[in-house]
Amino acid sequence: MTTIFFDIGATLADGRLEADGSWLLRPRPRITQVLDAFPEVPKGIISDPGTEPDAASQIAEALHEAFPGRFPDDHLIHFGPKTSRTIFDDAVGSTGGAADDCVFVGEDPDERAFARTAGMRTAPHPVFTRAAIENRPVFWTRIDVPEAGALGVLESVANGTEAVAVHVASPRLVLAMASALGIEALQQAGFTTDVRGQVEDTAAFLIRDDRSVPVPEAFAGASDESRTTTEGAMRATAAFCFVAGELTGYPGQITSLGPAPGGVYVAAPAGVPIEEVHTPGAKPGHTERLLPDPALLSRPGETQAEEFTAALPAGFDEEAGNGLPSPETLAAVHASVTPEVLRAHVARISGVEPLVPGEPLKVRSRDAAHADNGLVVDALVRHFQDLGLVVRRHSFKWRGHRLFNVEAEHRVEGADSAVLITGHLDSTAESGDFVDANGDPRRYDPRVDPAPGADDDGSGTAAVMAAAECLHALVEEGREPTRHVRFVLFNAEEQGLFGSKRYARAAAAADDRIAGVFQMDMIAGLQDGSPPAVEIHAGSSVPGPVVAASDALGDLVAQTVPAIASGFAVQQLTGPGDPALGRSDHASFHERGWAAIAVSEDLFRPDGSQGATGTRKYHTPGDTLLDEDHDTQYATAIARSVTATALTFAGL
Repeated sequence: MTTIFFDIGATLADGRLEADGSWLLRPRPRITQVLDAFPEVPKGIISDPGTEPDAASQIAEALHEAFPGRFPDDHLIHFGPKTSRTIFDDAVGSTGGAADDCVFVGEDPDERAFARTAGMRTAPHPVFTRAAIENRPVFWTRIDVPEAGALGVLESVANGTEAVAVHVASPRLVLAMASALGIEALQQAGFTTDVRGQVEDTAAFLIRDDRSVPVPEAFAGASDESRTTTEGAMRATAAFCFVAGELTGYPGQITSLGPAPGGVYVAAPAGVPIEEVHTPGAKPGHTERLLPDPALLSRPGETQAEEFTAALPAGFDEEAGNGLPSPETLAAVHASVTPEVLRAHVARISGVEPLVPGEPLKVRSRDAAHADNGLVVDALVRHFQDLGLVVRRHSFKWRGHRLFNVEAEHRVEGADSAVLITGHLDSTAESGDFVDANGDPRRYDPRVDPAPGADDDGSGTAAVMAAAECLHALVEEGREPTRHVRFVLFNAEEQGLFGSKRYARAAAAADDRIAGVFQMDMIAGLQDGSPPAVEIHAGSSVPGPVVAASDALGDLVAQTVPAIASGFAVQQLTGPGDPALGRSDHASFHERGWAAIAVSEDLFRPDGSQGATGTRKYHTPGDTLLDEDHDTQYATAIARSVTATALTFAGL
C-alpha cells in the first residue's frame, strides 16, 4: 500500500504567523484536487514547524483547519528538522511498509534528496504525485508557444495535465515541469516541447550574464531576429560555462536548460550554492530562483491592473491640476521621512548602532544564512507593532533556514485593494575579498562574515519603515487612506528573489487584490560629485495590462520627484529593454500581472566610459553607513518621492 507524505510549507499550503500568534495555512492551487484524487491512499505530513514553543501543535491545528478530514492518521504526521534523512526514515517506519512504497511530495530539492536517500520516491510538486506513485519521471521542459494569444490556451491545457510553469520568458517561451503524460498533452494541443532532463533533486534558476557578447562578423547582414537568437545562444553558453566552472568540486553538477532572457536557465542539484556565484561585472539581480506556480500563466493581477490604471489620477492634486500629491501629504512626508530618521534606521540594522536602543547587541549581517537575520526580523516586527499596524510573518524555508517576510498593514474598512510599499531586509557580501588564517583567498562564509548592507538594501528597508511612521502620523492627525496600505520587507532577495517570489505566489493563490507595488532597492548610493539621478524601473517581460499599469505608477513617481528634489535626473526605464527587468522584488508581482515598479539609485546606465553613479561597494563588507558613496540626503529625496506617491495612490 502506498503512503503519500506532503511537506506543508509552500508545497501543501502557504503559511503565515498572524498578529495574534496563531498560524494560518492557505492551500496551494490544485492541492485539493490532488488530495481528493487518492481517497483510499494513506496521507501523512513531513514538515519542520521550527523551534518556537508549541509550534508543532499550532501547525497541526492549522493543518486540520485548512484540510478538514484529509489527514486523519496522527501517527503519519511527522514534525522536525529535515536536514538529514532521519525524519524520512521515521516516516517510513510509521507506515509499517517498505520505503519504496512511500512518496514524499515537496518543492525543496534538498529535502527531496534526503527522502530519496531514505529510499522514498519523490515528487517536486503535488501535480506529479501520481507520477511518483507510478515511478514515472518529471522533466524540465521548454514550451514554445505558437502565437501571442496562446498563453491562455497553455494555461487551460497545463491545468488539466501533469505540467506546471516555472517561468514565462515571453509570450512565446515558457519553462515548465512536466511528466511524459503532460508533455504528450501539450504536444497534442499544438505546443512544441523541448525536454531538457529530469527534475529529480534539482531546482531551476535564471542566471543573467551582463558581459558583452561579440556576435561573429558573419552575422553582420543577418536579420535582427537571427542576430538576437545567435547572441542569446552565445550568452547562454558563456554564462553556463562560467557558473559551471565556479561550482567545480561540488558532488552534483548543474545542467543547462537552454537560453533565457539575458542569460541561461540552469538546473542546480541539492546542496549546490549557485546563488553565491557572480559572473564578472554582474549587476544587481543577476540570479533568479524559479518556482512552480499555475498563476504564472493565469496572471490573476491583470484584471486589477487594468481596473486600477483607469483610476490612477484619483487622489492626486486635481484642484491644482499638476498631478502631484497634495500639499498636506507632501508636508507630512517632509516631516516624517528625514535624513536623521533614515540614518538611525540604517545604523541599527547595519551594525553601526545597537539593533535595539539601550541594548548592547550590534548586528553583523542580515544574510539569510546568518543568525542575525532573525534578530533583525524580530526588531522590525516590534517597530511596526509599536506603530499600531497589523503585523504578520510570512514563513518559508531556504536551504534549511526558516525565514520570514515581514508584512505590516493598515487596514481600511471597505477598501477595494492594497497598496504595497516594499524593500528587502536581507544582505550579502558575496563579492567581498576574504582570506583564511594563512592569508589565502577564500569564499565568503554567509554564516559568520560581515554583510552590513547599508545601501543594499538597508536604505530601502529604512525608507519603508519611515513611510510607515509617516502613515502613523497622518492617521494620528485624523486622515485615513481609502485603500489598505502594506509595508512589506522581503527576506532572501539575495537568494534569487526567493522571499518575494513566495509572497507574491501566496498572494495570487489567495486572490489578493493589489493596486500597485512600490519597491525601493538601493537608494543611498551616490558617488561624490555625481549629479543625483533616480531610476524608475517598470519593465516587464509579461505583456498585457501589467505593462501600462506599471508605466503609469512610474509616471506618478516621476512627476513627484521634482516637487521633492529639484535638480534630480529622472530615468524612467520600461519595456523589454529595462535593464532591471526581473532583477528586483517588483518582478515577482509582474509575473502574476500586478502593477509594480522598482525605484533605485543610478545602477544601470548603459555600458560606457561614464558608468553608473551608484555605490561601488555592492555586495561587499564595505557597504556601510560610513562608506563615502552612502548619501543619506540623496536617499531621503528618493524615499520622500516614493512615499508621497504611494500614500497618495492609497487615498491620502
